[in-house]
Formats: sequence, C-alpha cells, structure tokens
Amino acid sequence: MSNLILVRHGQSIWNLENRFTGWVDVDITDKGEEEAKKAGDLLLINKLKIDYYFTSFQLRAKRTLSIIKKILNDDKQVQEFWELNERHYGALTGLNKDEMKAKLGEQKVHEFRRSWNLRPDKLDKDSPYHPLNSNIYKDVPKNFIPDTESLEDTYDRVIKIYNSHIKELVKKNNILISAHGNSIRALCKFLFKLDENQISRLEIPTGNPLYIKFDNNENISECRYLDNNRAKDLVVF
Repeated sequence: MSNLILVRHGQSIWNLENRFTGWVDVDITDKGEEEAKKAGDLLLINKLKIDYYFTSFQLRAKRTLSIIKKILNDDKQVQEFWELNERHYGALTGLNKDEMKAKLGEQKVHEFRRSWNLRPDKLDKDSPYHPLNSNIYKDVPKNFIPDTESLEDTYDRVIKIYNSHIKELVKKNNILISAHGNSIRALCKFLFKLDENQISRLEIPTGNPLYIKFDNNENISECRYLDNNRAKDLVVF
C-alpha cells in the first residue's frame, strides 16, 4: 500500500485580493501560513511519513511545503518542476475576478476559469507578469513557457511530469505534492478518470491535504480530505 497526498498551497496574497494569479510569483498570507501549519499537523496526527516531496517553481507552493516539512521535522530534498505550476491565465493575469465578472459577465469568467479547452487571450511578452521576464525560468526553454493556457494545456504538462518522475515512486512510497488549484485538479482528472464536466465542478481548498490511498494493485482504495471541516465535495469521484 502507498499514499499520495496533494496539498494546494495556503492562501496567497492574490487569493485574498481575488486576482487571477497564474504564474505570477506571490507569497502566502498569514492565513496561508496557518493553513500550511495545520496541514503539517494533520499529517502528524495521521502518522503519515513522507518518502518524497514534489512542488512547483512557485513561491506560494514552495513556502507551504517548507512549513509542512518544518512541522514534520523532515529535511528530505524537495524536487521542483515548473510543470506543476498553476495554470497560466494569459491576459487575465493580475485582474480582479469580480471586476472581470462585471465587465465580461459571470458566465464568461466562469468559462475562463472552469472550461476544459478555452484559453484567455495571450499575455503580452513585455508584461512584468510574463514568466519570460522572470529569472525563475531562465533555465526553462523559451518555447516551453506559455503566454496563456487552458486547463487541458495544464493537464498535458502536469501528467507528463507525473508519469515520468512520480508515478513509479507512488507504487511503493508515500508522496506529497505541494502545488496549485489547477495543477491538482488536472492530476485528479487523471487519477480518478474524470470527464470534462466533472473536472469543471471540482474545487480544491487551500492548505487542506487530499489523502489518496492505493492498494497493492495500484487502485485507489480511499480518498478524503484530512481536515473534514474544510473538505470540498468529492462526490465526483
């Protein structure tokens, strides 16, 4: 038996401000720190010892994982992959979601956020929010860095890195991935074989570990949020 624990980063500054964040590297809030600490405490309470840690290139996911590891008193190395980044929201990046609802209509914003293959307009390469202008991605080939993404695009890169670097480890180890709402949604679509309608309904809460248990045949035998008080609906599974 083995376990996979998926943790969306604690509340970020732009979560609090209700802005489209995507690949912009914002930190977590004080509440986000508390969520990360509670996530670590829940892992301790459930006696979950982690063998391998994975995260994205983004500060909010890395900071959340750092806090969790401190709670666990664990100094194991963390593997970072840009492919686990949040979805790139293109020209919506930095904009307030409520203001966009007023401008574009609630239905259109919902489509941008939840549809499977709809991409927002591309973000201008001269924008300070564009990852090409961030030193974080200096070693990533430029043709891999997006100007905008659909959830399908996010799915493709997340599952590629999962299959190449994580899947084999999950068979015999406890794995923790600290990532983002859409990269975790993409992974859940793959693991639970969700269709496009189901994935549009899936919401991932911040800082609440999603515990997935595999049996000896590599089938999922259990799935639950460790903090039941903040659990989102898993009926789609």
